[in-house]
Amino acid sequence: MADSFLDLGEPPQPAKTEAYRVLARKYRPQNFDQLIGQDAMVTTLGNAIKRGRLAHAFLLTGVRGVGKTSTARLIAKALNCIGPDGEGGPTIDPCGVCEPCRAIAEGRHIDVIEMDAASHTGVDDVREIIDASRYSAVSARYKIYIIDEVHMLSKNAFNALLKTLEEPPPHVKFLFATTEVNKVPVTVLSRCQRFDLRRITSEKLTAHFAHVVDAEGVEAEPEALALIARAAEGSARDGLSILDQAIAHAGLEGGGVRADAVREMLGLSDRGAIRDLLGLVLAGDGPGALAALRRQYDLGVDPLGVLRALLESVHAVTLTKLGTEPDSAQSVEERAALAGWAATLSFASLHRLWQLLLKGHDEVARAALPIEACEMALLRVIHAASLPDPGELARRFAGESVSPPVAQVQASASTAPAASAAMASDIRPSENGEWPTDFGAVLGLLDTAREMGLAEKLRLAARLVRFAPPDIVLSSAKPFPADIPGELADVLRRLTGKSWRITTEDTPGAPSVREAQAAARAAELDWVRGTPIVKAAMEAFPAAEVVEWALKQQSVT
Repeated sequence: MADSFLDLGEPPQPAKTEAYRVLARKYRPQNFDQLIGQDAMVTTLGNAIKRGRLAHAFLLTGVRGVGKTSTARLIAKALNCIGPDGEGGPTIDPCGVCEPCRAIAEGRHIDVIEMDAASHTGVDDVREIIDASRYSAVSARYKIYIIDEVHMLSKNAFNALLKTLEEPPPHVKFLFATTEVNKVPVTVLSRCQRFDLRRITSEKLTAHFAHVVDAEGVEAEPEALALIARAAEGSARDGLSILDQAIAHAGLEGGGVRADAVREMLGLSDRGAIRDLLGLVLAGDGPGALAALRRQYDLGVDPLGVLRALLESVHAVTLTKLGTEPDSAQSVEERAALAGWAATLSFASLHRLWQLLLKGHDEVARAALPIEACEMALLRVIHAASLPDPGELARRFAGESVSPPVAQVQASASTAPAASAAMASDIRPSENGEWPTDFGAVLGLLDTAREMGLAEKLRLAARLVRFAPPDIVLSSAKPFPADIPGELADVLRRLTGKSWRITTEDTPGAPSVREAQAAARAAELDWVRGTPIVKAAMEAFPAAEVVEWALKQQSVT
């Protein structure tokens, strides 16, 4: 009796809690309508199913998390769905309630075999597939093999698969998924229908995440969701994983997912702080820029992330200057700042700023002291931004040097025209004065008449021997296009209403217009190199070159 008195029965057992499913698994697409960002592929598959033009092998490629494996399972559903009444056929809208659809969704269908090529790389694994593919499906319409990360199969495994892949049994379909399609042999690619799954845009990811937080009963700021979408870089799975972490980070206080918490969690720099930092850099405020950088670093922001955000800002300024549509995620303050910078910065300045920041980004990425390397990169940008470009530098050199011998330079530049004038000393203009006065006037007449092609050929190759309208004699001593005389005579006859005789002689003739210009420029360059300040600069920087200059025009007494 004592024993029965002490018998208290089974002790109470704790209630079993259902295992938590992460958002990336919980919100995996169950039909093609839920597959975001891949409309072109869905349309193609739908048309192929409707017309009965189904390929025997599909290759799905794209970056991580865009839905390759999910799409493969959806295709398996679409091909094996029998509908709620059991009488349906292949459809782009699988019902999701029939036994094949539910079994495939739960990963237990005997005729849909999934294999991870990362852990089954050998020819023996492929041989098992080949042997099993000979037998008909047990309960489904098609026996389907889904091979994930197919690029990791060995060369022998790929070769063993080729024959079956080219001529598979009619009841077999192959679905391959890979993130590195360049590693798949071309012999396999040629036997598959390929679909390139695109990165999902930030706008679509933001909308998708808003739907997810609504379904989860969690409040989230739109800016926070936009930050997560940008951090996901086109991957729905990555974004849902970050969102899962952000919800956990928000805790139970009821504040929801906030933008500042997401920035802190991801180590992202505040966009307003980045605008302030870029403004300090453009203003040349070195101490202020370094202090702003240190404030970001003290908040836990990665220096590499700061430079990346600066690069994004410079890119946004450039797009604004081009007049492109603004990003919908940009705030009013950000758009105003970008418009102000776009109005004051030239394209050359923006390109130089981009190159300097990009170089700094690469240096910080491999630096032993990232924050110090980032500070040095910003200082280099600040000081380089205040330096004149090479053209301006050359103009300053020319302006600060001793007055150039203008008469000498002008004489060098006019050598060829003077020679042409000597050849044209016997010009005989007509009584009504309608003849061009010199060869330059002929070129001007061609330009006015929009005969640009002929005028340019003459400037390049025509070396004048004699100009005596209606006769023009050109030199043939150097290579000279044989069609120019006839073409020039026809054009001048049409433009002046008079007959011209264009002939050639095997004599040197005067330099062409382009040769005369090159000689004048060479004379200027020689003089510029000989000025004291340029000579000193060349001695200080032996690898430097004079690429642009401008001479002040001065009167010669």
